[in-house]
Amino acid sequence: MLNVGDTLSIEIKNADEFERFRSKIVDRRGEQLFIDYPVSEKTGKIAFFLDGTEIRVSFHAKDSAVYMFDSQIVGRKKENIPMIIISYPGKEKLLRIQRREFVRIDSTLDIAVHPVNNEDFQPFTSITVDISAGGAAILLPTNHKIKSQMQLFCYLVLPLSNGEYYYIKALCKTIRIISGTKGSKDIVSIQFLNLSQSETQQITRYCFDKQLSERKRGR
Repeated sequence: MLNVGDTLSIEIKNADEFERFRSKIVDRRGEQLFIDYPVSEKTGKIAFFLDGTEIRVSFHAKDSAVYMFDSQIVGRKKENIPMIIISYPGKEKLLRIQRREFVRIDSTLDIAVHPVNNEDFQPFTSITVDISAGGAAILLPTNHKIKSQMQLFCYLVLPLSNGEYYYIKALCKTIRIISGTKGSKDIVSIQFLNLSQSETQQITRYCFDKQLSERKRGR
């Protein structure tokens, strides 16, 4: 699936600021890929990564799909050109990225919901059912007053892979209410309206982290 000459897109895991780099595969030996020094898409400058740096790699395959895997800088080598050596987990550990704007995953996250206008409803805390960078589904309390096409504020706690937490306050719009059956609670589907680029990237990264983690566990 990966061949010499293929272009890779690289980002550093757990970096404070999102930045993407481009590189090409120069050689492949077993579970290691030899790549040329990555170049920042933003600045055009060559990047120098320390050994042990954890990275996330994506690439376009011949089937036109995009695949992703977690990797690590394991060394460097100089032959005709200087190269970085990165680990490759194998084809079975690759994650195929869905062909849509936002990847949605099942995930239980703490969330607080507040009205934009105080008279609309009483604030409440709950959990998400699923989430993407475009929106989420939230369990509703009994006797709620949430309706479709309402605007509200959501306060979301996002656990990161480095053990830290990322807090998001988002203006949202309710899309639809899904009635619970057999005693289960109603669910509201919401759309995020004003996420910053950084917030969108953090949620997207969280979704990919969860998918890759489940893939590693063989789920």
